[in-house]
Amino acid sequence: MQTATSSLSPKIPPRIARLEELAYNFWWSWHREARDLFKMLDYPLWRSTGHNPVKMLLEVPPERLGELVADPLFLRQYDAVLMALDADLTNGHLWFPKQYPDLTARPVAYFSAEFGLHQSLPLYSGGLGVLAGDHCKEASDLGLPFVAVGFLYEMGYFRQRITPDGWQEAIYPRFKPEEVAIREALCDDGECLFVPVEVGDRTVHLQVWHVQVGRTRLYLMDADNDLNAPWDRELTARLYGGDQEMRIQQEIVLGIGGVRVLRALGIDPHVFHLNEGHSAFLVLERARELVEAGLSFDEARQAVQATTVFTTHTPVPAGHDVFPFHLVEKYFHTYWPRLGLSREQFLELGSHTGNRQGFNMTVLALRMCGQCNGVSKLHGEVSRQMWQSVWPDRPVEQVPITHITNGIHVPAWIGEAINKIYRRYLGPDWVERHDDPALWERILDVPDEELWAAHLHLKRKLMSLIRERARQRRIEGLMNPEQVLCAGTFLDPDALIIGFARRFATYKRASLIFHDLERLKRLLHDRYRPVQFIFAGKAHPADEGGKRLLQQIYNIAKDPAVGGRIAFIEDYDLQVARYLVQGVDVWLNTPRRPYEASGTSGQKAAANGIPSLSVLDGWWAEGYNGANGWAIDPGQRYDDPAAQDAADAEALYHLLENEVVPLFYKRDADDVPRGWVRVMKEAIRTVVPVFCTRRMVKEYAERFYIPAARRAAEIESLGLRITAGATHV
Repeated sequence: MQTATSSLSPKIPPRIARLEELAYNFWWSWHREARDLFKMLDYPLWRSTGHNPVKMLLEVPPERLGELVADPLFLRQYDAVLMALDADLTNGHLWFPKQYPDLTARPVAYFSAEFGLHQSLPLYSGGLGVLAGDHCKEASDLGLPFVAVGFLYEMGYFRQRITPDGWQEAIYPRFKPEEVAIREALCDDGECLFVPVEVGDRTVHLQVWHVQVGRTRLYLMDADNDLNAPWDRELTARLYGGDQEMRIQQEIVLGIGGVRVLRALGIDPHVFHLNEGHSAFLVLERARELVEAGLSFDEARQAVQATTVFTTHTPVPAGHDVFPFHLVEKYFHTYWPRLGLSREQFLELGSHTGNRQGFNMTVLALRMCGQCNGVSKLHGEVSRQMWQSVWPDRPVEQVPITHITNGIHVPAWIGEAINKIYRRYLGPDWVERHDDPALWERILDVPDEELWAAHLHLKRKLMSLIRERARQRRIEGLMNPEQVLCAGTFLDPDALIIGFARRFATYKRASLIFHDLERLKRLLHDRYRPVQFIFAGKAHPADEGGKRLLQQIYNIAKDPAVGGRIAFIEDYDLQVARYLVQGVDVWLNTPRRPYEASGTSGQKAAANGIPSLSVLDGWWAEGYNGANGWAIDPGQRYDDPAAQDAADAEALYHLLENEVVPLFYKRDADDVPRGWVRVMKEAIRTVVPVFCTRRMVKEYAERFYIPAARRAAEIESLGLRITAGATHV
């Protein structure tokens, strides 16, 4: 497989020609020296292009590139960055090749409907995509052979615009592929690679794009090309758009089309990993290959199970795709005979005793994958209860769903001021060892005033971002003066700031803090100890309840009675997320337990010394130790949601009034909150080494990937090739 060249090569002088290679590898996005290199090139352009080096190199004047060739400081930085890139892309110092040298030839294939790598590539809507992006980055850092498959959404998710009355509008601008770090995959003859896939009674041709993420390869499928009918070109236009028929078509393309893309690329994975049920049709495609090679369906199923991993991410029923049987019949009536199955046998793969109203993609994945996991300890327990009906003869504790708790890709989320402290007190190689709990004991040696000063620096950077975004939107006519106030321009950087940023789904209860508005106002307007809140997030365009919740909060933020103490940051994306998890003082999370499967935003905050104030749900049920943040725990569970909301709100107010606010404002003569800094240090010490993707990906590798690869090797040693299209016994 080849990739297309860009138009940058002739423009860049030979001495710095590898700038193009660097720009087209998202490795730069989690290596500060590489980002600093692009800043040195042209800092105003770096900012105006949204930190997108490809667009930046397209726009930079050739004269500026000529100047850099004569700049010894730039050349020194350039050489150092390229040396680091080359070192990272080799096997010599990486964990996986050292530990498992016999398993480096064939990759893990990771399928996901979304990937959050960087804001310049808007292929994500929220936590699922960000987790997938972090998984890809960590696989690269560990040297794990890893290839990912997803969609190229020309319109991405959506850009958020808030009207003066607080209603969310969804804007779908098309991004330009030539301005982003993606390239067309080419056949050996130099032509663009197109892969056909049957979607019902028609064939859709998928163009394949390549994204380099360090050592990891990500392949994106795109139906928007001239080989397809106009209605089929829309299949890959939007993330999570359209009705159920559009969704089943997309999931056929992701699962079945994704397998065929790997075959066309000549990629032969040992193991397949489904990140959520959106790609579950891939198990059927793999079984079809084996059946058509001569196996029975039961034999094919066993081979697929042996080498397939499935991760479920939500305990919310609406988060699991269920398609009406008539739609499944429409699109698979010619497919199930190729599996050697009857209609009833095929439909049974996606149904269970608890609900036979449709074909459930999670049930299909659970039946066809040999390793299944939730994304926190509590979510594993909930998932075993939720899906016991798939194994009705087993007690709940024997349901074969385990858990691997999510983590974050630490280098991608650390603020530079905090990174400098880690380098000074943990060692310049701290990133290489950051999953070692013993390393983080040294955080207790950091002088309180240094950690506090670093935090204040990042807090002021957040304030600058908020004001600059509001200024720019006002200049562009997208905000009236009242909205500028709501955007956070009046926030006091010296006062306590609590951040809440996530998808606006009703179960996440963004409005819990407003349960008693008068009590909240007393916190906001305390003369000596004021409290402030920053909200950010998007509601799904089809979620009317989520949009009304967002509107409620936005209109409260506009109310002069709150005095500019509440802000809503419009158009939440990865860039805003980084500033928030680095710059607020407390991270607030108030889901209705147990609906938060894991959550990772609080982990990102903790890595920057920001403690959580959270319901004991998801990862926080494991992470909270009594000294590294605060648990919103009323001590009693209610079946009535309204009663539970009232109890949780009371517990939240009590914590704020009696613990959080007093501790933040208790200062010594140097204006350093020593007690607060102790909580910051404890959050860092206990969260970073445990809730990181380094631990997470190693756990996936050692518990799932490596045993599955060993099983694949054993099966193939008997003469059966289980993962290639050209299968034979």
